[in-house]
Amino acid sequence: MLTTTDTVSLTGPLDSAVLRRAAAPLTVTVDDEARARIDRGRSLFHGLRHGDGGEERKIYGATTGFGALVGYAGRADEADQCDNTLAHLGAGQGPDLPHGIARAALLLRARSLAQGYSGVSAEVVERLTAMFATTFVPAVPRYGSVGASGDLIPLAYATQALRGRGHAYLDGRRIPAADALEAAGLRPLALDGRDALALVNGTSVTTAATALALDAVRGAHRALTVLTCLLADLLGCDPGFLDEDLLRAYGHPGAVVVGARMRRTLTGVTPSGTRPLQEPYSIRCAPQLLGAAEDALRYVDGVVAADLGGVSDNPLFFEDGTRENGTGTGKVVHGGNFFGQPAAFAADLLASVTAQLGNLAERQLDLLVDPARNGGLPPMLAVEPGAQHGLQGVQLATTAFVAEIRRAAVPAGMQSLPTNLHNQDVVPFGTQAALRSYDMAELLGLLCGSLALGLRQAAHVGARRPTAPGCGELLDSLVELIEPVEPDRPLDADVRAAADLLVRGDPT
Repeated sequence: MLTTTDTVSLTGPLDSAVLRRAAAPLTVTVDDEARARIDRGRSLFHGLRHGDGGEERKIYGATTGFGALVGYAGRADEADQCDNTLAHLGAGQGPDLPHGIARAALLLRARSLAQGYSGVSAEVVERLTAMFATTFVPAVPRYGSVGASGDLIPLAYATQALRGRGHAYLDGRRIPAADALEAAGLRPLALDGRDALALVNGTSVTTAATALALDAVRGAHRALTVLTCLLADLLGCDPGFLDEDLLRAYGHPGAVVVGARMRRTLTGVTPSGTRPLQEPYSIRCAPQLLGAAEDALRYVDGVVAADLGGVSDNPLFFEDGTRENGTGTGKVVHGGNFFGQPAAFAADLLASVTAQLGNLAERQLDLLVDPARNGGLPPMLAVEPGAQHGLQGVQLATTAFVAEIRRAAVPAGMQSLPTNLHNQDVVPFGTQAALRSYDMAELLGLLCGSLALGLRQAAHVGARRPTAPGCGELLDSLVELIEPVEPDRPLDADVRAAADLLVRGDPT
């Protein structure tokens, strides 16, 4: 089995970089502080459930049915209650979630449970953490969650796989989950009703997908910022549209920040003096557009940070600070911390940002391949137009990417539908919003890669050498990565390679 020395603590903060790393094997630790919290929460749960007189107290999911059936008693046997929780949620459909999302979701689930408010057993958290040292990935169907009461159906599939039921991936191969656990050296989870409900009653899939999508869009935003600079330098544009006083007067902090980044990249640039007095909006208004995106992404940053650090579960158990005979006293609170509305709104905003960034990349490529606007470079940046076609196929593909992004950008977070006998009479559809934004971010990366390919080809067919050293370094990295398009050849792999360099790396 694959192993790694990369280590993550469930006590420390999580961020998108940690979630990305969860796609591969890593060591996840539970320190003494976290174990103590988990043990106190478990003790508190038992104390509140049985009470002073030994009479069992109603606690959702531990003694009751689920959802709309909360008014009915659950099963008396703990193992049966676990089955009762999970079996009925086996109703998901569609392709399996990307492996990175499935593992990131379980890392988030483990951290939420490790806060000690869910009343789970320490063994549950320890078994979850053991999984991350292997290549085990639960097979989780994409469709079925409404993002309320948590991501019930997808997390139920993940939990069942950890119990040895259903299917999982090991070393990238989809096999029965029991076989995957055995080959990975993992023991199946043994759960009671409280454990089972705590594993599924959270927004971990929604949060994971939103965080990973945000990370990808952030990378694309950085890439488009420097690619816009390279475009302006190759064409010989005057950098006056980035004037510090101009952007400060605009009044929006994102534009000020983005403008400063672009001025740094364009340090040393010399205008050609042959461009129009005012550039097209895809160049002249780029700091305002990218700045507005920066402001919006900062809002999404805050939502994701709150979700990564919060506890999404129901019910939760809180101590009142006293201990009697080793048993905590306090309260059990039934509420709605599993409701993924913040992430739904954030993912919808992220989709809007993605669509406009995609528009910008596509319009800049269109400008670059048009001899009427690109300073006299050949049409489609073809070395021998007609006998060769340059970027013509790539531009067609970018048009399709933008159309797909626009189609997917319809907000999901306000399209509530009642379900579950009107127990869930308003739902956020955060899961749909998050997974959709994740898909859109992938297309945005390809748009960035397409623009980068166009800029590299422009240098080959006659554009001037960049005059700003920062732009020259960026072009050199693209030249090193991608051969010129002469003669015609398939360019799909080149687009992906450029996207990997610029979006998943850091071109600055």
